[in-house]
Formats: sequence, structure tokens, C-alpha cells
Amino acid sequence: MPRYVLPAPPVVGLPVAGTAALFPVRRVYCVGRNYAAHAVEMGHDPDREPPFFFQKNPDNLDPSGRFPCPEGAGEVHHELELAVFLGAGGRDIPGEGAAACIFGHALALDMTLRDLQAAQKKAGRPWEVAKAFERSAPVGPIHPVAATGPLAAGRITLHVNGALRQEGEIGRMIWKVPEIIAHLSRHFVLAAGDVILTGTPAGVGPVAPGDRLDLAGERLGRFAVQVV
Repeated sequence: MPRYVLPAPPVVGLPVAGTAALFPVRRVYCVGRNYAAHAVEMGHDPDREPPFFFQKNPDNLDPSGRFPCPEGAGEVHHELELAVFLGAGGRDIPGEGAAACIFGHALALDMTLRDLQAAQKKAGRPWEVAKAFERSAPVGPIHPVAATGPLAAGRITLHVNGALRQEGEIGRMIWKVPEIIAHLSRHFVLAAGDVILTGTPAGVGPVAPGDRLDLAGERLGRFAVQVV
């Protein structure tokens, strides 16, 4: 066993439905503007332009069901997402073989410091301070493909305090999941343990302490997040 000069950081492990074993997280990739209505909502052209990506940190993924809203950060927005968990990877993965890399899926939120993101965009700077802050990605239990079957289509929803805020059909993503995996693998060597947040449908909006966020998806069950 190797010796380190400092204690090695723990592996981030996420719960998998139907088992006590955890999914070990390696990297987290996020796809921007992958639903046409959300692209329009954010002031962009919804045409099928090449996908772009940003990253969160593995320990941003939080299965606790509690989201601590940062104080003094301006508006904090919810973004409902389908999360994809890889059980295999590689470089230059062909689109027709990409689905075989998927271990499972889950419901997730890409929480965003919207005012800070807007300021970063205006200055031409990276978004990470607005996207990769602590506990910025609440995530539900992972549902293995072996149990759900492939998820090429299906409705996902987000209710805030009982009111429907976001609704999307994952089959209507601009870039489908196999295409995302293939494209990512041209830039990065993907591997088991990688997580991909696949973009958010329209309806993003602010949250405040005391809000309850209820996520639901076909074959993905339900997941509730309390804003504290």
C-alpha cells in the first residue's frame, strides 16, 4: 500500500437503489443548455450547436436531501437534471457503443448562484464559483440500468412547495446521452465512476430557506430536498 504525506481524502460514495453498496465518484461533468426551451429562457439560440461542458467536484454531490442555501450570494436557482453514472469508459467512444458504458441514472439538481454566474459570464470568466460551490448538487438514489432498462425517454419534473416549476422529456434533449458520452470521450478519458449531469429543462428559478423541492422521474422514483 502507498504511503502519503497527508491522510488521503475519502472516496465520495453515493447510494444505489436496491443495494447497500455505494457508487464511487471519480469526476463530474455537466452539460450546458441541452434543452431548447431552457436555451431560449437563458437568452440563447436553441439550435443544435456543439455541446459545451463545465465541471463540479465529486464532493459537491450530496444525497442527504438537505441543501444549505448560501447566504449573501444573491439568487440561488434550482436546475433539475438527469444524472448519468458510468460503469465503464474509454477514449473516442463511438456513439453506438456509448450506452453500454452506463451503470445507472438518478435525479439531481445543479444548484446555481445565478447572479454570480451572470457576473462571470459578463467578465468572460469561468463559472465554477457559481456552479461548484459546497453541496451544490443534491442527488437522489442511483437506479441501475439492469433494473430500469435503458432510459432513452421519460418525463422528469420538479415541484417547489407543491407547485410545478420544471418539466422535461429526456428524449427531447438537444444532445442525447450516448452522443454526450461520445463527445466527452473525445476530450477526456472517461472511466467507471464518472458522473454526467445532462442539462436542465426550462423553468429554472430561485429558492429560499424553507422551500421543499420534490423531484420525480419515470423509473427513477422521487427525491425530496429541503432548502435550509
